Amino acid sequence: MPYDPPFNSLGIAKPPAETRVVVAMSGGVDSSVVAAELAREGYDVVGVTLQLYDHGAALAKKGACCAGRDIHDARRVAETMGFPHYVLDYESHFRESVIDEFADAYLGGATPVPCIRCNERVKFRDLLETAQDLGADCMATGHYIQRKAGAFGAELHRAADPVRDQSYFLFSTTRAQLDYLRFPLGHLETKAETRALAARHGLSVADKPDSQDICFVPDGDYAKVIEKLRPGAAEPGEIVDMAGHVLGTHRGVIHYTIGQRRGLGIGGLADPLYVVRLDPDARRVIVGPRAALATRTVPVREINWLGDGAFTDRAEWELEVKLRSTRPPAPAILRPISETEAEVELLTPERGVSPGQACVFYAPDSSRVLGGGWIWKG
Repeated sequence: MPYDPPFNSLGIAKPPAETRVVVAMSGGVDSSVVAAELAREGYDVVGVTLQLYDHGAALAKKGACCAGRDIHDARRVAETMGFPHYVLDYESHFRESVIDEFADAYLGGATPVPCIRCNERVKFRDLLETAQDLGADCMATGHYIQRKAGAFGAELHRAADPVRDQSYFLFSTTRAQLDYLRFPLGHLETKAETRALAARHGLSVADKPDSQDICFVPDGDYAKVIEKLRPGAAEPGEIVDMAGHVLGTHRGVIHYTIGQRRGLGIGGLADPLYVVRLDPDARRVIVGPRAALATRTVPVREINWLGDGAFTDRAEWELEVKLRSTRPPAPAILRPISETEAEVELLTPERGVSPGQACVFYAPDSSRVLGGGWIWKG
C-alpha cells in the first residue's frame, strides 16, 4: 500500500524539514514572527526583504515598512533564528509599478491606494516568482488574512481580528497566487498575541511600533511627494460651487480629496462645504453640501473574482462591499457588465466615494472575501 504522508501545518504533504518556505520579511514584528515560528517548527525557511526605494533616504525615515533600518531588523531576526536572508533591489520596478501610478492617479483627480498595487504587482507577483525560482513550496507573509480550504479550492477570508484585518488591501490576490500563499497570523485574535510570540523567540522587534504611513510617503504628506515626482503639479486654480460660481482659489488639485471639508479657505458661509468633485484638466475644485457626497451607484473595473463559479454566471450578486479600509462591509447588489467590469448598487448611499479607491466584495454572513475591483469615474 502506498504511503500517504500527512499534511503539515501549512497544508503541504511533506515533513516540515523537507518543506521550503520563502517568508516575505518587511522588518516588522508580524513577518518576523511568521519566519521565527516556521523556523521553530522545523521548516526550511528563507527570508527575503525587498528594498523598494533609495537606501540612504530610507535610513532617515521612521515608521516606513521597507526602510534601511527595517532591512537590518529583518536580517537580525534571520540571524537569531538561524535561517538565510536575502535583500532584493526592487527600487526601479517599485517606482515604475507603484509610485509613478500613484502620482499620476492623484494628478488625474483620483485617490489611489498604492499598498494594494504593491501587493498585486510586486510582492504577490515578482516576489512570488522569486520564491518559486528558489524552489519554495509556498510563500508566507505576515498579513492578517486567512486562507481556507473550500469545495472549489483555496478561499480568502477575513482575519479573526477585525481590527487587524487586511482583506481590503489583498482583494486582487488571484486564485493561482492563493494556492501558493500562506498567512500564518490570520487566525490570531489580537496583535498582543503576535508580540508575545516575538518576545518568546527573543526577537528584537517584539516592541517595534507598527508602520502607519505609506512607505514612500513620509509623514503622510502625499502632495509633497507628488510635487517632487511631477514638478509643476501643484498649479493653483479656482474653487467653485456646483453651479460653477467661483468661491475662492486653491493651491493645487493634488492637495484635495473628495469628501474633504477642512482647509478649503472659504469663510463666511452659513453651511459647511465639502469637496464633491475634482476637475484636474480645468484645475478646479468643486464643492457642495454634504448631501451632494451621497453615492448609490459605483462603477468598478479590473475586477478579480474569487467566488464560486464564473463572475458573469449571474445577472446580480447580492453581497456586501467595503469602499474604505476603515469602514465595515455594507449590503450591495453587484451587476456584472463583463468578466472584469461591473456596477455596484449600494443599498445605503455612502459619502465621499472617490475614483482610485478599491471596492471589495464579501459574502453576506460569512468571513469570505469574494474579490473586488477599482472604482473609476464611469
